[in-house]
Amino acid sequence: MRAHALLSASSADRWLHCPPSARLCESYADKGSDYAAEGTDAHALCEYKLRRALGLPAENPADNLTWYNEEMNDCAAGYAAYVLEQAETAKQSCADPVVLIEQRVDFSRWVEGGFGTADCIIIADGTLRVIDYKHGLGVLVTAEENPQMQCYALGALELFDGIYDIETVGMTIYQPRRDNVSTWEISKDSLYHWADEVLKPTAKLAFAGDGNFLCGEWCGFCKVKADCRARAEANLALAQYEFKLPPLLTDEDIEDILSKADELVSWASAIREYALRQAVSGKKWTGWKLVEGRSNRKYVNETVVADVVERAGFDPYERRVLGVTAMQKLLGKSRFDELLIPYIEKPQGKPTLVPESDKRPAMSTAEADFNENEGGQSYV
Repeated sequence: MRAHALLSASSADRWLHCPPSARLCESYADKGSDYAAEGTDAHALCEYKLRRALGLPAENPADNLTWYNEEMNDCAAGYAAYVLEQAETAKQSCADPVVLIEQRVDFSRWVEGGFGTADCIIIADGTLRVIDYKHGLGVLVTAEENPQMQCYALGALELFDGIYDIETVGMTIYQPRRDNVSTWEISKDSLYHWADEVLKPTAKLAFAGDGNFLCGEWCGFCKVKADCRARAEANLALAQYEFKLPPLLTDEDIEDILSKADELVSWASAIREYALRQAVSGKKWTGWKLVEGRSNRKYVNETVVADVVERAGFDPYERRVLGVTAMQKLLGKSRFDELLIPYIEKPQGKPTLVPESDKRPAMSTAEADFNENEGGQSYV
């Protein structure tokens, strides 16, 4: 079990944006989640695979992992292979690079009580690389200016900057279930500048419980997101539009609402989930009551049901091809690719409106294509 500091690297994105959230979250119990438990299992498997790949002694944890499956096994194998590839690349500039696994790092020079555990660190003359495995499927994680990775890198520099002549720091997020390998590099001097000018003063505010509340996408993993007054005030600001329909709003109104809509939906969902948990615990909400939701019929024992139906002369089973994800889990990624890649297609995704900061390329619309042809091509 990994320990967590008050100002942990993993929550740095939140407390750097919203310093007082650190002390506020401290008073709330960490209830965990299935996603977190699955991620913990995946990290244990990754550590085992990498140790074996490096020829180090390791005990296979698979039998003791609640969330183990073939997909997780393939992801961990891919992670180990990626790290080995990076280690081989490091050998081009250093005869004997150091590869550290699950290395505890201390960045308390800038953050009070700051420590964390880096999944993998590769040190060679001139370059230090930190690699972090992400098993999550929901949120795409980028390494660019990632505070968690920068804190890990600072902790690694504390250990090795005096031993190796490090000039460049590389940070990589390996997120296989999103086909995401994101790498960002920064000079050592620039990283130290960020640590001194941004990280240290903000961490001081956060440790003291000072600073201003600020709402944003970092609220998603905040323990107090459901009953945070600052978040409520920010979202209720949309009431100025009086829930008018689009034709009654200006373009500027709609653009402002779009920038806040996702956060508003997330906040409302968090409020509903919090209220439900409290009601189940006995809380009475004025004007609301706890009722039993709709449920569907199900068999008590499918094996017995199938046997009874077969003896009655009927076929109780339906036969259908597994879905793509289920089939990949059945075959494993390498075998799946070998057998089925020629028979897999990926239709164009449904158009989605996202901020311009999103790294996906913009879609071409029919009107844009028409205008481009009208303006950029002549017909003789």
